[in-house]
Amino acid sequence: MNTIQLYDATLRDGMQGEGMSLSAQEKLRVAHALDELGVELIEAGFPASNPKERELFELLAAERFDHAQIAAFGMTRRRDSSASADAALVLLAASAVPVCTLVGKTWTLHLEKIVKVDRAENLAMIAESIAFLRGEGKRVIYDAEHYFDGWRAEPEYAIACITAAAEAGAETVTLCDTNGSSLPSQIAAATSAAIAALGEHVRVGIHCHNDLECGVANSLAAVEVGARQVQGTVNGCGERTGNANLISIIANLQLKLGYRCLSDEQLARLTQTAHFVDELLNFTPDPNQPYVGRNAFAHKGGMHVAGVSADAATFEHIDPALVGNERALLVSELAGRASVVEKAAAVGLELDDAAVARVLERVKTLEHEGYQFEAADGSLELLLRRETGEYEPLFELDSWRVVVENRAGGEVVTEATIKIQVGGEHYERTASGNGPVNALDAALRAAIVNVHPHLADIELVNYKVRIVDEAKGTAAVTRVLIDASDGNEVWGTIGVSDNVIAASWEALVESLERGMLPGRTA
Repeated sequence: MNTIQLYDATLRDGMQGEGMSLSAQEKLRVAHALDELGVELIEAGFPASNPKERELFELLAAERFDHAQIAAFGMTRRRDSSASADAALVLLAASAVPVCTLVGKTWTLHLEKIVKVDRAENLAMIAESIAFLRGEGKRVIYDAEHYFDGWRAEPEYAIACITAAAEAGAETVTLCDTNGSSLPSQIAAATSAAIAALGEHVRVGIHCHNDLECGVANSLAAVEVGARQVQGTVNGCGERTGNANLISIIANLQLKLGYRCLSDEQLARLTQTAHFVDELLNFTPDPNQPYVGRNAFAHKGGMHVAGVSADAATFEHIDPALVGNERALLVSELAGRASVVEKAAAVGLELDDAAVARVLERVKTLEHEGYQFEAADGSLELLLRRETGEYEPLFELDSWRVVVENRAGGEVVTEATIKIQVGGEHYERTASGNGPVNALDAALRAAIVNVHPHLADIELVNYKVRIVDEAKGTAAVTRVLIDASDGNEVWGTIGVSDNVIAASWEALVESLERGMLPGRTA
């Protein structure tokens, strides 16, 4: 079976979309999720272009990935500099990552209007930049920006640009539909021309944007004529209308075109990965997203339900379990069992059939109330432990109270008081903070840190609030997601309530309880 190299650009190109923002730690979590999925190359961004990117590359350098390699992104040398004197290229060469992806100009319109160089100089910029990085021991991928616009305007020069990249030592030349302006037939024709020109000596890749809602179709069209690397982003996030959706591309390549991209076990993580990234971005997963959306395999009465009941193939194009999804109406006692058993085993738990059934029912009930566990692995683990009897709360709550006072002059003071019991002892503590969550956290820690000293190592590293039923306005149910860390690992917890402070308290307590589980308090 033929293989296609998967290249994810979520952490760089995807972050250019409106509302896209992840911390360095969150980007690291995405990188690990992509690695577990089986993605071969992960584009992390520009090394040291800003403090967040610098932190990310420092974190990545210390991490181990089983499948993926990290690529740093940059541009060809400036027009008035040699490659070896170009500060950005020198930085790429000095980075700890093995792969560098360079973007360069292809469309003559950009030469005239943007970089203002002649055609020969642009070819030299491409070739010299790649040759420099190759000489520094880097593998190089060349992204031919606006290749398809350039090919339509002046095909001979577009081919000359990618030929210069290949001859300089690029292992892959990726053709970019940067404006998302092309249709599948145009992609196929221009990609065929590139492959014919470059021969078998270099891999040809495809990078599409979704401005015509053809990003996935265009990527597949390129593969069908010979492209062997596909770039995209999780859920199609990116600038303007987004990039080609790598989630849909993977499923189509493997299940429709017969290319081997992932193992069967990895493919079954597709839905989980898609929802995980959405949750980290604080987006509601699109219920109608192909393959991985909640409604992708939902059937609503009448002939469809009867047909699916008789034979799922009548109204389903694949078995949803192949991509980790499930059928909405045909929920059997086995639905989701494998994922529950797998999650339990990963945290050292054994669940009998009755416990698995209880977990599934509990998850369904909670999701109906607004809970989502894709990015709340800590809360899910606690739920599993409750069903096995291996859960013990840190304390028993008597009450908590939060007072927020806006004083004259604009000073806002927040104070929290909690009353709890630990081991039969009663504790009451009051603490102030820069908000309700911080004050509650401080009061709780003050009460029990002497009993549980490991709490001092656990820090809240992220806090997100989402309105679940926005039609109710300020009376809506809210979902709070908290990420916590003890310096070694990061976990997520969730709280849901029509009172945002109550939801925050739930997520806060679970974040501490998860950090105090056996085996994690050393």
